[in-house]
Amino acid sequence: MAGTSYVYAGAVKSAEGGKGGVFRQAIGGGHWEALRDGLPDDAQIHAITVHPENAEIVFVGTTKGAYRSTDHGTHWTALALPDPGADVWSVTIHPKDRRTIYAGYGPTGVYRSDDGGEHWKKMPDPGLPDRVHMTFPCRVMRLDVDPSRPDDLYACIEANGAMKSRDRGESWQDCTADLLRFAAQEKYKSRIVSQTEIEGMLDGHALACSAAAPGTVFLANRMGLFRSDDGGGHWADVEVGRYSPMSYGRDLRVSPHDPKVLYAALSPAFRSADGAIYKSEDVGKSWTRLDRGVKAEATMMGVAPHPRDPLQVYGVTKAGQVFGTQDGGESWAETRLPQGVGDCYAIACG
Repeated sequence: MAGTSYVYAGAVKSAEGGKGGVFRQAIGGGHWEALRDGLPDDAQIHAITVHPENAEIVFVGTTKGAYRSTDHGTHWTALALPDPGADVWSVTIHPKDRRTIYAGYGPTGVYRSDDGGEHWKKMPDPGLPDRVHMTFPCRVMRLDVDPSRPDDLYACIEANGAMKSRDRGESWQDCTADLLRFAAQEKYKSRIVSQTEIEGMLDGHALACSAAAPGTVFLANRMGLFRSDDGGGHWADVEVGRYSPMSYGRDLRVSPHDPKVLYAALSPAFRSADGAIYKSEDVGKSWTRLDRGVKAEATMMGVAPHPRDPLQVYGVTKAGQVFGTQDGGESWAETRLPQGVGDCYAIACG
C-alpha cells in the first residue's frame, strides 16, 4: 500500500435499509472496498479525516464513538473517548500541532487529545441556549482552528449556530447572535422540523478558517455561505447565489496548497436531486463551478481536496455518487458506492 492514495467515503444506514460503513478506493482504481475490521456492524459514519502528514492514519466519527486506523483503514481501533459510544460528527487535526486533535459530538460538545489520539479530555459544556428544538440532539458538525491564532477554535452546530474558544476548548463563546439578525428577513427564514423560523440560519453544517484571512471564519449553513472577519462577532452573507443557482451549503474546505482557495459543496436542499462543487480563488469573494460535466442525482454532501496534489478534488452525493478530478477540474470521473449503500455524509482522500 506504500505510495498509494485512496478516496474514502462514509455512509449511514438509510431508512430504506441501505448499507452503511466506510468504503475505500485506490485513486485510479475502480473497486470500492468495505472497511469493517474493528468497526461495530451498526456504526453509522459521520466523518472521515485523513492525517495531513501521514496518510496511513485515518480517523472516523461514528454513532458508536471515534476510531483510528494506522493502515489506510484496513483495521480500526476505538479511541478512548471520555464517553464510550459518543455520537461523533467531526474530527479535526490541528494545523500547527499535529498531536492536538479535536472531536465534536452530540449533544453539543467537544473532546480534545494532546497526544495524537491516545488520550482524550472532555471540554467544558459550552452552555449555549436551546434556541431551536429539533427532532435530534444538536451536534458539533465541524471544528477548525485559525492557523494564525493556534489557540482559537471554532465550531458550527446543527442546529444551534456557531461558537468559538480562545483557549483550545477550555471555555466557549457564543457566535450566534449576529446570525439571528438575518433571520428577521423573510429570505433567511426557514423552518422544517422545529418551533421557529430561525432554524435555517442556525442549521450549521461546516466552517473553515484560512491562513490567508487571519481572524476570519467561513460558515456553511442551510441558507448559504457566511463570513465573519471579527472572529464570529459579526457575520456577512457571502451571497454565493450571485454565482450559483444553489445555495444550501453542506461542506466547506480550504485548499491545503493555497489558503486563498476554498471549496464548497452546494445543493438546492438536504433532500434534492442536484448538487455541485464550487471553488473560490480569492478567499471567498467570488465563486465558479468546478465540477464540469457532473450530474449529481442527490445533494452534494462533501468535498475533499487532496492533501498532496492540488489538481485532485473529490465530492460525494447523498446517494453514493463519488466524483473526482485529477486535472484541476478540467475533467471528472464518476464512480458509485456499492449497491445498497445509502445516506452518504463524508468523503476524504489521502
